[in-house]
Order: sequence, then C-alpha cells, then structure tokens
Amino acid sequence: NQSATSHSLSLHRVLRLRRVEQDVFAVDGTPADCVYVALHAGTRILPRRPDLVVSGMNHGPNLGVDVFYSGTVAAAREGAMQGIPAIAVSSDSGSDLHAAAALGAKLALELCASQKGAAPIKASQGSSSDDLGAGESAVILSPRRVPLLNVNIPPGMVWRVRGTRLGSRLYAHDIIFRHDPRGREYLWLGGANAHHDPVPSSDTEAYDEGIASVTPLSLDLFASEHAELAGAVASKV
Repeated sequence: NQSATSHSLSLHRVLRLRRVEQDVFAVDGTPADCVYVALHAGTRILPRRPDLVVSGMNHGPNLGVDVFYSGTVAAAREGAMQGIPAIAVSSDSGSDLHAAAALGAKLALELCASQKGAAPIKASQGSSSDDLGAGESAVILSPRRVPLLNVNIPPGMVWRVRGTRLGSRLYAHDIIFRHDPRGREYLWLGGANAHHDPVPSSDTEAYDEGIASVTPLSLDLFASEHAELAGAVASKV
C-alpha cells in the first residue's frame, strides 16, 4: 500500500525491478520511484520517450488537499516534471471498476490527442540522451506548460465529466494511541472521515454531485501574492 507516500523517492535502500510480462515491469518502490525508473533507465524499460504518463487507477479519491499527500498524483507529477503530459486517475471504492477504467482511458486518450500539436523545446540542464530511447534527441516540453490533470471518479458506473478546480477536503486530525503486548506505546495517524466545505466549480463539489472531475494542476508553486512579503522579510535580515 503506497497511500500518502506523496513524492518520496527511495534514496536509502535498493530497489528491485521485475519483469511481469512483455512490456510490463514492477518496481518495489513508491509511485514516484516507478515513473523515475521508467523514464531514466534508457531502453531497458521503454524503447522511446513516452507521449504520456498515466498514474492509477487509485482505489479511493484524491480530492482537494489530497494531491499533496497522494502517491498517485505524485507519480503523474514526476512525469510532468520531466516535460511529459501526465494524468492521475482515482476512483471511489463504490464505482464500477471497469467503467471507471474505461473513462480514465478515454480521458487519457483525449489528453494525448490534445498535445500532438504542442511545440517542444530543448531539454533543460540535467536531462540526458541516456534517459531516452536510442537515437532520440533530448527534446521535452517546458514543465511550465506541460498539462498535469487529476481525475476523480465518484461512485456509480455512468458519469458526467466536468473540468474543476481543487476543492476543500478536511480530515479529522486523529491520533490513536495504543500499547503493544510488551507495554510499549504506539500510535496511528489519520482520521477516517473527510468533510467537504462548499467551493464552487471544485472537484469536491463535483464528487458530491456524482460527477467525475478533471482538475489541472501546476508545477509552479511560486506564490505571487506573497512576493512582497518575502521581499520585506528578506530586507530585514
């Protein structure tokens, strides 16, 4: 289970790569590890640079602040960081798995088709032709304009689909303390129930209405509204 692994990479242990079948591999790491390995292992895994990174389908939604904790979203984000359009797909446990997978596939195909005319630029510093298939030039999209979509599919088997923004998803901040058979204290993190505050045009609103949501995410975390404050703080030192 890789829930809440966020964008962690396994830097302090070895990883095992296993071929499951033809063109299918498994890595015993985090979701971000899997995408990182696939994109930087040369032709050992991928014969060429992919047109799209698809992460999921996750068992359970990733709405609102979930995107900061989600390993599913992080795997897609890793692809976008490498200049590849990416999509993360999550479905509720009450949704029909095959129907949800079919919807996720349709959205992924639409995203891929929308990018066929996108103008690539030369790879930024740190990229290498070793990360690509043999004979390919190091050409990627600028990460600032690479689409990164987060899809959430609510319970059901037929859905309308809506473009959304991130909503407000709040959890009970429970810490459960227990003692093991030897009397040593341990604890569990996380509240079981989530609450959605009303946010118009949000992914949480769509989810509560039984509508599948498609939310664009950005790699640019610069907060322009706090730029003046940052300058003022820096000037006082």
